[in-house]
Amino acid sequence: MAAAPAGAGRGGVSLCFATAFGVKALVLSAFTLAWTHSVAKVEWQEDWRVTAAGLELVQARVKGTGPGMEPPPEARLVDGWFQWQPKRAPMQQVVLGNSGAAGEWRLCHDGTCRTLSEIVGHPIGANVTTMSICEQQKK
Repeated sequence: MAAAPAGAGRGGVSLCFATAFGVKALVLSAFTLAWTHSVAKVEWQEDWRVTAAGLELVQARVKGTGPGMEPPPEARLVDGWFQWQPKRAPMQQVVLGNSGAAGEWRLCHDGTCRTLSEIVGHPIGANVTTMSICEQQKK
């Protein structure tokens, strides 16, 4: 897990999770998104940064391979994980679906991982959650 300490200050950016029941904001500058592939039951992790430009995917890793989940040619095997650095522009939002077949998305930060249900305070189930940056309200 590669997550930097929380660093968004007054007027900075934070991470928002929007569900059918509302929005939950977390003040952090980097996090790891982890999940288990629903068919192959293989662990995936992505390291993200929260910036004013959007959500930046810094690194991706997968603990194995399987149909439809092959790592790209530039991936390198490090400590049992295929790792690579995706090349994509910052995204304004990322939509997280959940089939319910492999458990929940987990967000890891400062050595602790929590499910999206724990973060937003209610069961997510198979509903969609939208992850995006959000401006902090000035006090």
